[in-house]
Amino acid sequence: MIRYPEEKNDCANRSSMRWKAALRASIGTRLRSLSVSALFVVIMIVVPGGLHSVFAQTWGQGPPPRHAPPNAGDKLRALDEVRIDQRLNGSLPLDAEFRDEDGRTVRLGDYFGKKPVILALVYYSCPMLCNQVLNGLTSSLDVLTAYNAGEDFEVVAVSFDPKENADLARQKKETYLRWYHRDGAERGLHFLTGDQASIARLTEAVGFHYKWDEKTSQFIHASGIMIATADGKLARYFYGIEYAPRDLRLGLVESSAGKIGTPVDQLLLYCYHYDPSAGKYGAVVINMIRVGGAITLAAIFGMFLLFRRRSLGVQRAGAGEFS
Repeated sequence: MIRYPEEKNDCANRSSMRWKAALRASIGTRLRSLSVSALFVVIMIVVPGGLHSVFAQTWGQGPPPRHAPPNAGDKLRALDEVRIDQRLNGSLPLDAEFRDEDGRTVRLGDYFGKKPVILALVYYSCPMLCNQVLNGLTSSLDVLTAYNAGEDFEVVAVSFDPKENADLARQKKETYLRWYHRDGAERGLHFLTGDQASIARLTEAVGFHYKWDEKTSQFIHASGIMIATADGKLARYFYGIEYAPRDLRLGLVESSAGKIGTPVDQLLLYCYHYDPSAGKYGAVVINMIRVGGAITLAAIFGMFLLFRRRSLGVQRAGAGEFS
């Protein structure tokens, strides 16, 4: 059968129309799928952030109580004098002298100047709580594989018991070096002892209040650690005996004034802000929504460009077949 040019053109036009309709339907289906995916992305970004801030509570406790219960006995009332007062932006006594684990006289400022410093006030013969503080700190640092003590920050533990000596400090350092086995860790972990005058200057500067209990022959004290900037300013307090690795990471990044950290850390700092009253980082929901929205819009725009390029390519290929 012979087809005239008009019939051929009509046939080509009908095929082209059917092809375009199928293409539009395919693109519409893909865009609807993309919209659902974009909504899922927003939910996954916003909701886990909120949940993360809730579950992060299990990593550490809030500030210790400022006062004992009204009906407590004399022993509990002694806790009125035991607390940690935040002295954010306060200066540490960098000229205070201590002894390191080798018995050498050092100044607190010897460990400052270039890196942020994690400060832990403990006493090495403590039967329980101080060990838990150091264990919790070391456990969290062990998770931070991208940052190393001695390279990115310093850890300084100071005994507030003037009777303790360098031998005890050295034993403590050896214990935690076996746990935190990173290259160069011996240059980043420091265990100091000192006399009462130097101890008093440091504990007063950081707001660490403790008391000796004659009945138990032990110190009554709160638990927590601090992060200070390289120039000796107190920047962050974390309470309890366990410290969320995320909080330590963000605290170190902020205290380093940008000297350590990645773009991901900066994004996290935009979404999480330090809450002094809780002693931890909490999610800023509005910022997380903004970040999630920006990521979603970028994903939609990118997929739109991709589909457009593909549709134009198919159109050119179809036009070539009918030409």
